[in-house]
Parts: sequence; C-alpha cells; structure tokens
Amino acid sequence: MSATPPTTAPLTGLARALVTQRWLTEEEADTLMRQAKNGEEHFVSLLISAHKIKASRLAEFAAVQFGFPCLNLAAVDPEVLPKKALDAKLMQGRRVLPLYQRGNRLAVAVSDPTNLQAFDEIKFQTNLAVDIVVVEDDKLGKLITQITESEANVLSAINTEDLNLDFSSDEAAQQPAEDTVDIDDAPIVRYLQKVLMDAINDGASDIHFEPYEKFYRIRYRQDGVLREVAQPPLAIREKLASRIKVISKLDIAEKRVPQDGRMKLVLSRNRAIDFRVSTLPTLHGEKIVMRILDPTSATLGIEALGYEPHQKELLLNAIHRPYGMILVTGPTGSGKTVSLYTCLNMLNEVGTNISTAEDPAEINLAGINQVNVNEKAGLTFAAALKSFLRQDPDVIMVGEIRDLETSEIAIKAAQTGHLVLSTLHTNDAPSTLTRLMNMGIAPFNIASSVILITAQRLARRLCQCKQPVDIPHEALLRAGFDKSELDGSWQAYHAVGCELCKNTGYKGRVGIYQVMPISDAMTRIIMSNGNAIDIADQARREGVNDLRRSGLNKVKAGLTSLEEVESVTNE
Repeated sequence: MSATPPTTAPLTGLARALVTQRWLTEEEADTLMRQAKNGEEHFVSLLISAHKIKASRLAEFAAVQFGFPCLNLAAVDPEVLPKKALDAKLMQGRRVLPLYQRGNRLAVAVSDPTNLQAFDEIKFQTNLAVDIVVVEDDKLGKLITQITESEANVLSAINTEDLNLDFSSDEAAQQPAEDTVDIDDAPIVRYLQKVLMDAINDGASDIHFEPYEKFYRIRYRQDGVLREVAQPPLAIREKLASRIKVISKLDIAEKRVPQDGRMKLVLSRNRAIDFRVSTLPTLHGEKIVMRILDPTSATLGIEALGYEPHQKELLLNAIHRPYGMILVTGPTGSGKTVSLYTCLNMLNEVGTNISTAEDPAEINLAGINQVNVNEKAGLTFAAALKSFLRQDPDVIMVGEIRDLETSEIAIKAAQTGHLVLSTLHTNDAPSTLTRLMNMGIAPFNIASSVILITAQRLARRLCQCKQPVDIPHEALLRAGFDKSELDGSWQAYHAVGCELCKNTGYKGRVGIYQVMPISDAMTRIIMSNGNAIDIADQARREGVNDLRRSGLNKVKAGLTSLEEVESVTNE
C-alpha cells in the first residue's frame, strides 16, 4: 500500500491570482507560501527575492487585479505619515504602513492587498475602516524600517557621542555635578542636547515636548509651521522634563502649576543661544515649549528683513527722528520683536541711552538696558516707563501697549523729547490709530506723538527647488493684481519640495510690510475723529501699499507663492 502524499493547502489571494495569470506555477506558489508560513519573510518579499517578478510589476498587477489604487512611495514624505496610528510591531509583522487618516477611515499601504488577517488586526487596534493602497514591496519595507527604528537605539547611540556643548555657568549652583548624575540619565542629557542642536540647525523657532496617554512626541516649529520630528519612548518623559527644568532653573518638584524660565546653550566662544522655557501641566504629564531666541536675528540688518526700498527709507527716517512714537503691529509670531530689535541695534551707539521694558526680554543686546516686567512684584509696563523717564533716556522701547496707563505714559514720553518704540496687536496700520482712540487716548495726543506705523506678516520663502507656474489671469486679478501688471514681464513660482526644504517647498521666511508715516492729512483725519477706513483711503492716496499689495510684490519678485501671500494677508 503506497503512502499518501501530503495534501497541499488550496492557494488563495495573491498567490492564486498569480497562478491563474500564469506568472507562477502551482508548485512555485505553494513552495513560496510554505516558506512564508514557516519563516519570518512575507510571501511578496520571498517572491521578489527569488527574482520571479519585479516589485513595480507586482504592485501594478495586484492593483489592477484586485481593484485598488497604486501609489509610488517615493513621493510620500515620511514626516507627514500618521506614525502613531499603528504600533511598530503590527507594521513590521503584517508589513503595513498608515498613509493618512480622514474621519473614521485609515488608508494603509500594503504590497499584498489580499492579506485579510492584517486588515482585521488594524480594524481591531484602531476601530477605523481600512482603505487599501497597493505599493511596491521593497520601498514599503524600507519605509517601515525607517519610521519604526527603535528610539532606544537612538538614545544608546547618542550616549557615545561627544556634542561638545555647555550650558551657561550661572546654572552651576543648581545643577548636580557630572559625576553625581545617575548613569541612567546620561542618555537623556545627550538626547536633549541633540534635540536642541537639531532645532537650531534646522532654523526652528520653538520646540514642543508633548506627553500623551500612549505616546510622547517632539515637534519643531519651522517657518511658522509645526512638524513632528521624533516620538521617543513614553518612559523618558519625566526624566526629560526634569532635565529641562534643572537647566532652566525651575522647581523640578512642582508639577501642578505652570512655570517659566530661561536657559542658555553655549555653542562656542563667540556664540550662545538663549531659550525661553514654559511648562504646562496636562492630563498625561508636563508639556514643555522652548522658544529659541537667537541674538544674531537682531543683527541681520534691515536689508534681510524684506522691506521694499521705499519702505526701508521711510522707516530709517523715522527711527532717526529725535522724538516721537513708532508702532509695529501684527499678530503673535509675525516678527515684530525682530523688527524692533533691528531698529534698536542701529540706534545702539555710545552716545545713546536705550531702555526697554518687555515681558520677557527675548533678545539680549549689549549696550541696551533691558527690564523684565514683573506684575506680581508691581513692576508693570507703566511702572517701568515711569522709572525710565528718570533715567535720562534717549530711546525707550515698550514690549507692548496693553492698557490706557501704559499708552498715556508712552505718548507723554514721545511728546517730551524721547523716541518711543512699541507694539500693538492690530490687523493693519490704519486700524492701529482707531485702536488707540478706543483705548481712551485723546485724538490730539495721538496726532502729536505717533510718527510712523508698520504692520507686518511673515510669509514662507520659496526654496531653490521652486518651479514656474502659470496662473490664470482671472485668479491674479482676484488676488489684487492690476491688468497693467499682467504683461508677461514677470513669472510666478510655486512650491515643489526637495531634501533641502524637507519636501515643503519653502525655506525661511520673508517679511511683508505696510509702512505708513503719519502725514499732515492723516493728522487732520485723526483730529476730526476719523475712522480706520478714512485713514486707509488717505494712505492709499499717498501711495502706501497695504499688506496684500506688498505681498503681491513679493510674488512678482519670485520670493514666495501666491497661495502663501493669500493665506497670510487674508483679513
């Protein structure tokens, strides 16, 4: 009696389709299926490694055969993938990668669209419906490996590096000596240093350390946009927070209330970076935001800020006046502080006494007397201003005019022979004057003190990878261009993306300004209780460009895109 040969399990899914289309024989498909079941490699990976089918051809075949879209992963930016949607074990074990989430649906990249067990596990883990996208297996494997690389290994590697960084010496009294630091904390110290250095090198303005229930993430704000850069292990959140609080001179035992502090990172003998640190208790730990305050931003010079030639001339004429008030307006993060400090840096001479009151001082400049207001101690903007007037000042800078008392003292200083610089949160230059009136300041005081108002925004600057784009004339006219400008003498560009700009299409930012000197005609409008519309009409007649017009000039110069200008000047 002859032995019965082992029965072969019926082929299913992708293997059956390949056999049906005669890309494989049943024996070849069965062998690969057995190897995949008994080993650690997936069926598709084994198929490609055996040189039976190319990854690109297999992806196209699977997409057409089973009716799913096909995607080239080379066009996907790993930074924008929702990495937290699936855990690393599931991604590696089932060879799946989350692409994006919309509502209650999650799109996942797979090389085998018939892997039903993987989709069931995704639905169970996420409670989301799954949309399948077919991709090439080799690119899928590389990307999964890239984004699931163990952060613990990264920490271990950092532990062996020497970053040659030092924190300011004034923390020595509060920081334990190096030989007393717990050996388990050494990777944390070096990891934090690497995060800070990467942020500085990438040109970030803020670093966010954010704890959540099941993950911990670090984000940088670059060119005004937040992007995720790391998801370190959740277990390090307490040690990382403690390390930041120690070097920022904060109370590491206090975790119930917000705290504010500062720290300095010494990069070399000639360069140090200040950080403003803010902690906030949340449900799952302390969120920490570090604002990077680079003193070199105040010494860039007015040419680097993006003022148009006639705007620069108006501003320079105003800051060299012996007295009067100059106001810089715009929303938070529009670069008001850098503009003010650029002006102060030009005025910072041996024969000039400059005092500033800020909450807090963001940029340290030698030769300028800087005061941090402390309302709890009674040192308000108004109190600081009163003290300045007894300190023989030439130039006074007030961080922000917030109330009637501060504004009245500032205006009195401007009327009595001092140059006063300050900021206000208003949308444009004309509305600043009506805002002062609404605060209760008499029109004649405004007319006799304010000499120039600048409104500003920051638009992302196009990277060198920009490409020309044809925009319909109708869209250009709607954006604010005149018909006479659409003569073909200039070219619009749009964002593309490359390695240099991390595929965003933008690198750095450029200022968009409305520089409005207060003319005699405007003074008469103010004295007759005119509103912002009356002042804006007069400014237009005098040739003052509004923010949108200034932004369109940046589009014509190829510095930024029309989409970016429309987004930052959409009032």
